[in-house]
Amino acid sequence: MSHYVDGFVLPLPKDKVEKYREIAEKASKVWLEYGALEYRECVGDDLNIQGVVSFNKIADAGEADTVIFAYIVYNSKEHRDEVNAKVMADPRMSEMCSPDDMPFDCSKMAMGGFKTIVYGKA
Repeated sequence: MSHYVDGFVLPLPKDKVEKYREIAEKASKVWLEYGALEYRECVGDDLNIQGVVSFNKIADAGEADTVIFAYIVYNSKEHRDEVNAKVMADPRMSEMCSPDDMPFDCSKMAMGGFKTIVYGKA
């Protein structure tokens, strides 16, 4: 089966990582409750690798920022659309994602949907 993945990259102030983690932990429960297969939020650790474009650059992260790389896995694009419609209608999301209290600038977040072309698992 070819899964569908929503991917996200965003700059996050280093002093906001814990607040972001708390929100992401709650959000993961909502996505999984509505049928997402997997939900991952990852914080940058080794971002300045020589010879390639750094995540800091593509995320336009400043000196005081790190980078969040996140993804959510679904059965298909249609499944993603169904899950996301339910998630966005859930009042818990608006409670935890108040625009006035977000730990990052939403306008700097990159996101997109991706078709899986290779899947491997140990």
